[in-house]
Amino acid sequence: MAPMDVATAFKRASGGFVQRAQQLRDEQWSASTPCTEWDVRALVNHLVGEWLWMAPLIEGQTIAEVGDRFDGDVLGDEPLQRVVDAQHQAVAALEAPGALGRTVQLSFGDTPASDYAMQMTIDSTIHSWDLAHGMRGDDTLDPQLVDLVYGELMNVAESWRSGGAFGPEKAPIDDSKQAKMIALTGR
Repeated sequence: MAPMDVATAFKRASGGFVQRAQQLRDEQWSASTPCTEWDVRALVNHLVGEWLWMAPLIEGQTIAEVGDRFDGDVLGDEPLQRVVDAQHQAVAALEAPGALGRTVQLSFGDTPASDYAMQMTIDSTIHSWDLAHGMRGDDTLDPQLVDLVYGELMNVAESWRSGGAFGPEKAPIDDSKQAKMIALTGR
């Protein structure tokens, strides 16, 4: 297979999360996830919040300009619609002409938009696995995304770990690339 560009990778990774979220039953929103501090609703809220930040940052707004508008509960009374809308907005921002060549302001400094898109691809892929576990569903991830994300994580996992995004690396449950990728994140 030909390598994926980062906008396509994000679209596929976030789309996989959306597909899982759309299968949530009412009683699953309060289920626990591998992210011990979050139940399913908090996990979904976290990722949707991340997606909501994407369009303003890619369009050139600063963190200060975005402010606190995405703090707290961003899901509201129609969480599934919010998931779909946030994903569409993020994808549209990445697919805008010249978007991936821009620079975005993140909490740790100015970052190429293409790197930011890769970070969001990683986050969307890993949290798709988390959501599947919270739902007690099929946790099989897109193999091409797993290849891409695992390759990226090999280079950045320790910096993400030192920043508190990942726990200590664990032993993989099997020899698959997906299991190795998940173990690298401390899950």
